[in-house]
Amino acid sequence: MPALSSVLVPYAAYLRIYEPLAAFPEPERTHWARYARRDATPTAQDELRRSLADLLPTPPVPVPVHESGDAFVTRVDGVLCVCPWRTRLRGWLALEELTRRLPAMLLDAALPPVVRGQAAADYEQWREENPDARPWIRTAVWQVPVGWFVLFADEEREYEAVQEAPVLRYRTPMVEARRRMARALKTLRETIDEGPLTEALVDVGRWLEEFHPRSLVELDYGGLVHALPGEQLAGDRSAADVADGIAALRAGDSEGASAAYGRLTDRWRSVRDRQFAN
Repeated sequence: MPALSSVLVPYAAYLRIYEPLAAFPEPERTHWARYARRDATPTAQDELRRSLADLLPTPPVPVPVHESGDAFVTRVDGVLCVCPWRTRLRGWLALEELTRRLPAMLLDAALPPVVRGQAAADYEQWREENPDARPWIRTAVWQVPVGWFVLFADEEREYEAVQEAPVLRYRTPMVEARRRMARALKTLRETIDEGPLTEALVDVGRWLEEFHPRSLVELDYGGLVHALPGEQLAGDRSAADVADGIAALRAGDSEGASAAYGRLTDRWRSVRDRQFAN
């Protein structure tokens, strides 16, 4: 889609799992091995543009008719690791989330009930044939969920201050992500009442268990880098703030935990507020 190729699409962040090639059954394993030998593979912006383009026709196409054959690929210690897009599955899951979050009148204006009904029927039929399917990518708009930061350490932060398209991401081995998740859950359950944060961590933890133990976990700020001023982006240490807060709770330091949480919420409040600005 040349007309869209130069457009940067904000404002989504991504949590991705890259599994080693050996984790995929045939013939998918061979497909990804060939795919990785391409001179160039699509970017996250390319993926998002394709999804948005499907919403332009009348009626819109909220979920692709066919599953994507694309993926993100990387190498970890010489091992090819793959993160399939699974755009169709993620489209169905996003549609379910929209149904829960948006008022019916607004949802009907954007996606007519007949379109949503057909998509829901297609998903139900597909689930019967693919009961164990799960996405390799989770998406959040206008924020990075606190539970995602739990998986990473500050020293795993990677920042590139490229003017046109800065990059901020974290990467960690699956074993470290699971260890940090387990420690954080234990601390929260011992120090505070069960609540949304604990529930969110349990949800992410269960998702991580679905993947190969030698996978790579990545948090990519994606289009959110365009919602943060350059100085604020360069100074963003959200994973460190979350780690400091959990460590303070573990040590019984309620003031330290509140201070860390305050730094985090102050940083992200301005981003969330932009969601409702003209």
